[in-house]
Order: sequence, then structure tokens, then C-alpha cells
Amino acid sequence: MTREEAAKLFMKGIDCSQIVAGQFTEEIGMDKDTLRKMSASFGGGMMCGETCGAVTGALMVIGLKYGHCKEDDTQQKEIMQKKVMEFKARYAEKHPSTMCRELLKHDISQPGEMEKVLKEGTMFSYCPCVVEDAIQILQEIL
Repeated sequence: MTREEAAKLFMKGIDCSQIVAGQFTEEIGMDKDTLRKMSASFGGGMMCGETCGAVTGALMVIGLKYGHCKEDDTQQKEIMQKKVMEFKARYAEKHPSTMCRELLKHDISQPGEMEKVLKEGTMFSYCPCVVEDAIQILQEIL
């Protein structure tokens, strides 16, 4: 997934979390529609400028691939935690924050702020870079 492809998906209404999660159908063994639906409410930092959707989408993928689901499965939980920490460390090398409002320099939960983001073009210039980076990191650590 290139940043240009991500920008085109943004223009079609697909959010950052959905783009990231939807890229890993084969690795996860789930179809793209299900992955996109699962991650739909996480775009735009959970639609309020909190944790970046590219990050939450990536963490969902890590959880689906490496997450524990049985009681007392500390070994699997440790494997998942290591993958999460690796993702976060590598993400931090490229971006100054995991917070959508800090990345966009606008708090999109506030009236008029999303309009500013759209006017400035950040969603179609910077956000695709974050998505591309999240996907690349995931591809390398999965």
C-alpha cells in the first residue's frame, strides 16, 4: 500500500484504521470487509482525535495474529506484548506521537477543526504517510 493508494481510499471514505487492518487479510485469515468493519470506528483517533487510527488498526492486527484468548495463557500474551512494543518503538522512530490530534495539529473533536484539517490537506498528505509506515512496520514484524 502506497501513500497515494491510501489517499485515494481516504477520498472514498475509508479511514486509516480500516486501511491498515484491511491490508492483512491473508496473515489474519479474515476477509477485508470484516477487518474494515471491525476497525471502522477507530479512524480519526476513534473519531475524536485520540490514538491514531493507523496505530489502532495495527494493534488490532497484532492482536488477531498473536493475541491470547485462553485464561492463564501468559506465554501467548507475552508474545503479543513483545510485538506491540516492537511496533510502537518502530513507529516512534518515524512519528512524534500516536495521538491523532498531535499528528494533525488539530483536535478534530472540536467544532470546525476537521474542516481546517481538510482545508490544509493534512489528511491527504500526512495521514497517508502514517498509514504507509504502519503497514510497512507490520509487514516486517508479523
